[in-house]
Amino acid sequence: MTVDWIYSFLPTPWARTAAGIFLLAAVSLLLHVLGRRYLLAAVRAVMRKARISWGDVLFEHRVPQRASLIIPLLAIQAGLPLVPGLSVGVTGLIQRLVAACLVLVGALTLDALLSAAHGLYLRHPVAATRPIKSYVQLVKVFVFLIAGIFIVARLADQTPWYFVSGLGAMMAIILLIFRDTLLSLVASIQLTGNDLIRVGDWIEMPQFEADGDVLDIALNTVKVQNWDRTITVIPTHKFLEHSFKNWRNMFDGGGRRIKRAIHVDLSTVRFLTEEEIEHFSRFELLRDYMRGKVSELEEHNARYAEEPDLIANSRRLTNVGTLRAYIAAYLRSHPSIHQNLTFLVRQLAPTPEGLPIEIYVFTNDTRWAVYEGIQADIFDHIFSMMQEFGLSVFQSPSGRDFGAALEAGGRGPFRVIGAGSPETAALDFPPGNGQGVKQPPSG
Repeated sequence: MTVDWIYSFLPTPWARTAAGIFLLAAVSLLLHVLGRRYLLAAVRAVMRKARISWGDVLFEHRVPQRASLIIPLLAIQAGLPLVPGLSVGVTGLIQRLVAACLVLVGALTLDALLSAAHGLYLRHPVAATRPIKSYVQLVKVFVFLIAGIFIVARLADQTPWYFVSGLGAMMAIILLIFRDTLLSLVASIQLTGNDLIRVGDWIEMPQFEADGDVLDIALNTVKVQNWDRTITVIPTHKFLEHSFKNWRNMFDGGGRRIKRAIHVDLSTVRFLTEEEIEHFSRFELLRDYMRGKVSELEEHNARYAEEPDLIANSRRLTNVGTLRAYIAAYLRSHPSIHQNLTFLVRQLAPTPEGLPIEIYVFTNDTRWAVYEGIQADIFDHIFSMMQEFGLSVFQSPSGRDFGAALEAGGRGPFRVIGAGSPETAALDFPPGNGQGVKQPPSG
């Protein structure tokens, strides 16, 4: 079919050429507008009427929008020979440019299609444990790499194998350019294959000052949102080079650890009196313990102690041991303590800061704010109850304590040496507290 009659009204060749180019551009633009406004709307309506669940995902990732660009490019490629007055060289150049654009649009469409497929995958529960974003990104890298080779080949009017054959000589440069990408690929396979990190995990990586939730696991980077709302971006391959802590098992196990010690002032540790034993036997939490312990000690002393009235010859209850039993019973009855995980109330080796009584238990609520509230309530209660057992918490002396000692003239746990005004006086600390452990005076 000839269109020469269209140009018969134009007197000069260059005018006919300009008119042909204008008409070709106008037709291509019209096809593009019609395709974007009506064709895509029709496709979306058909998908919604057919209740295709993945149709919205395709439009969300702009797969049809990018694919619609092929229509005007094909129109240009088909209509270019109909433009009069174009030389063979110009026509060939424009044809190669259009072909290169077609390859680019195809790569962009495939890129959007891969993103849409990843979006559909994220809807499945398995996506939480098996992220594939890094693999999708790797496929995209290869798509654009191949598309780049074809684009250059079309522009140079050469076969693609001409450029592929030269990649061998450039392999060292390619490996240098994509070094981090290749390392991150290996790291990503190991991280996801061994289930070391998932999106939503709480991780700690001090080397990069990362402490928070994992937001995204990509081919080259892992994005972490810290608790101060800042974002830390860590190269994926660094997870194989550095150690990191993942708190996922704590949440999956349903328990969050409390590991804290109370330092008891050693000068307040002593045996219980008969009145105190009777007093503690009235505590509901200690009733069974006191009954069993008193019976056990009476039986032992009757059998082995020659003079049970002497303290050194008999076994007796201590206030610190009774405190440990009370703490254990209190935690056993606490509704927020996980009873099926590690449960310890133990005495550690004495230190210059006193006698540590360590509590090692787990709460049954792993939420941070709730956990902190449970922990605070437990220690508030224990600190308040220590006076009932005649015990004091060790506390280093403050400036107020030193001032009170100076005003008292040396009465108290330390004495003032030297005469004169308080400015010339000095404090002499006792060498020990009578318990075999050197301990500076507490507050």
